[in-house]
Amino acid sequence: MALRRGRKIKVTASVDQVAASGGYMMACAADRIVAAPFAVVGSIGVVAPVPNLHRLLKKNEIDFEEMTAGEFKRSVSLLGEITPAGRQHFREKLDTTHDAFKAHVAECRPNVNIANVANGDYWLAREALTLGLVDEIMTGDELLFRARDNARLYEVTTEAHKNLLQHLMSGIGGAAERAADLLVKRIGGGFA
Repeated sequence: MALRRGRKIKVTASVDQVAASGGYMMACAADRIVAAPFAVVGSIGVVAPVPNLHRLLKKNEIDFEEMTAGEFKRSVSLLGEITPAGRQHFREKLDTTHDAFKAHVAECRPNVNIANVANGDYWLAREALTLGLVDEIMTGDELLFRARDNARLYEVTTEAHKNLLQHLMSGIGGAAERAADLLVKRIGGGFA
């Protein structure tokens, strides 16, 4: 981020649907954030669900042992007993991560009142605008339309590599779609 800003490269983040939690963390690194009217923004918080099956294993007389080196290598576990010390350590790590998230937002968006927004809640774009989380209400299409005369716009696409099974399945899907189209044409096109 500092290198980009040092080179005076302006970045606008456009949010058409959701920039929550990690998505907002990335968006707020931009110089400007625009969001569509019904985009969801915020969720400046940290969550770590930890299901624990220890009592179920114990009830069914199933032993589980987890070997670690280092007192806090695994402070909470899916299958092992979560101790009060382990729970406290994990909670402290969550709080430390949340503090880092808040500091990042505060650095990138100095006009935002962190105490008001860093509670894990999220907002639609209009309210996010009043809170300073976004700079303008605008869809991504509007942003590109406005920029088209003063900027070089590039479309970047990627194509995921398919394995053999995915190729076969996509071929079957295409064949099934063509067969359904042919059937509809033959019977006159209408299903009620």
